[in-house]
Amino acid sequence: MAMPATPKPLRADTERTVRRILEAAERVLSANPAATMEQIAAAAGVARTTVHRRFASRDALITALAAWATQRFHEAVDAARPDTAPPAVALYQVTANVLRVKIGWSFAMGAVPTDVPEVAHVHAEVLAACERLFTRARDTGLLRPDTDLEWARRVYYALIHEAAAEAPASDAAVDALATRVVHTLLHGIGDSATA
Repeated sequence: MAMPATPKPLRADTERTVRRILEAAERVLSANPAATMEQIAAAAGVARTTVHRRFASRDALITALAAWATQRFHEAVDAARPDTAPPAVALYQVTANVLRVKIGWSFAMGAVPTDVPEVAHVHAEVLAACERLFTRARDTGLLRPDTDLEWARRVYYALIHEAAAEAPASDAAVDALATRVVHTLLHGIGDSATA
């Protein structure tokens, strides 16, 4: 049985063009999910034929956009060094990095198909990294020893989801939001003296 051919890497200029198209698609589709390929081409500053040469259809463009965002999501988690950085540092950095991706690529992150094996694989890797980080956080005392880690992760994901819906405009605002998410996760919102 023959192995499938590995796709040739894109030339640097082609890669820049594809990235420009994907970034334009994110902007245009976030503002108008029904936008046409022509509108995306205009926003990217390329000819419509260039977009069609790179992406056979609007669905193919959206699939590529979702794959691009999924890869950025994976890189955001990896860049925080969840397996090696001190857990408090890694938790904050993962939060800030993921918020940047979810806010900057909101249309694409919402368009990520859950039934594509490559996407499922990336999400499984991210979830496993988060599970290891939360285990390290518990083992080092950042989380209480009796913390239900599955529940804590679900709460954390919900906090990130809600925080990303605020869509702050600056890096400083994203950093402040990440701090708020981590603080809420670790300390809650009630008065511990009355609990």
